[in-house]
Amino acid sequence: MCDALNKEKDLFDKCGSFTDARDMIAQGIYPFFRPLESAQDTEVLIGGKKLIMMGSNSYLGLTTDQRVKDAAINAVKKYGSGCAGSRFLNGTLDIHVKLEEKLADFMQKEASLIFSTGFQTNLGVISTIVGKGDYVIIDRLDHASIIEGCRLCFGQIRKYRHNDMDDLKRILEAIPSDAPKLIIVDGVFSMEGDLADLPGIVDLAERYNTRVFVDDAHGIGVMGEHGRGTAEHFGLQDKVDLIMGTFSKTFSSLGGFVAGKASVIHFIKHLSREVIFSASIPPSNVASVDKALDIIIEEPQRRKRLWDITHKMKRGLDDMGFDTGSSVTPIIPIFVRSNEGVFKMTLMLHEMGVFVNPVISPAVPPEHALIRTSFMATHTDEEIDFALNAIQTAGKEIGII
Repeated sequence: MCDALNKEKDLFDKCGSFTDARDMIAQGIYPFFRPLESAQDTEVLIGGKKLIMMGSNSYLGLTTDQRVKDAAINAVKKYGSGCAGSRFLNGTLDIHVKLEEKLADFMQKEASLIFSTGFQTNLGVISTIVGKGDYVIIDRLDHASIIEGCRLCFGQIRKYRHNDMDDLKRILEAIPSDAPKLIIVDGVFSMEGDLADLPGIVDLAERYNTRVFVDDAHGIGVMGEHGRGTAEHFGLQDKVDLIMGTFSKTFSSLGGFVAGKASVIHFIKHLSREVIFSASIPPSNVASVDKALDIIIEEPQRRKRLWDITHKMKRGLDDMGFDTGSSVTPIIPIFVRSNEGVFKMTLMLHEMGVFVNPVISPAVPPEHALIRTSFMATHTDEEIDFALNAIQTAGKEIGII
């Protein structure tokens, strides 16, 4: 036999042959893992250069709020830097329990449960409640954490075309009527900035005896009269069975939670591997989330300011001729529709002093490559105007307007 046939394959061969990122670095167009040298504020420092931050998920600007920072510092002083165990055993603090009660009350649900990350929340909830013989139905553009959670479960997975209620109906009709079913959907789609057709989903769920789970990571604190999210925005708070949220967006910390019926939360709490075998969320994170929740409740003017900024940016980008899709949230995509164009525009804006996020496959389909912009309630009018002018210049330079 020739040497090629005898040559043994190594597990790490694929690593050495992965050259995409190295090729971009060599071409000077690599836009990822840019290290910030400052806090996540409306202006950030990268390599000693000041940039207007137009890509943060801190929608209400609370990551730098002194009250939130003080709460975290005081929690460390009282409880230490970590919990040294899982919630199931030695890692539950009194502030964990108090925050869960407070979140449940805010979300108008019977109970809630905290997880150590938002991604982990979806893994833990889905893999625990969807079992053999069950069906889980998801939107094709649902977040990666939902997809991974479905892969971990033992149920049958079905996908419907994005926000296509006819396709969802087709899928539900094909599933045995007596089979347990769960529809999982993003409330706000994190790249495109559009909303789930929650009224249509709820209507079909009621007709086909199906439970509904909304991942509202980008909706809580932003959508709805009181900031309770997409379900409140549509007046469907009592029609959604489970609502998931993350602490890394409007809550300006790290972690996640799920809220719903007490018996369901109790079940997840005692059977989820992600709860039982993970260290619990540190006290600093718990305290900062607790304070951020107070501010969300007590200062609705932040939400109003965020929407004023959002509407100004959307009008400005649309008037310039950019394709911003069907965004109706503080996440506004600028569709470039080519990876190369996305990389060039991202770095061009960086040089002009504006930080934006490049989004390519697999985060979106290849033909949907885009620049993701998102805004904070603490942005000034001058910062918004500066960003609009820079984006217009970059868009003309690469030929998309």
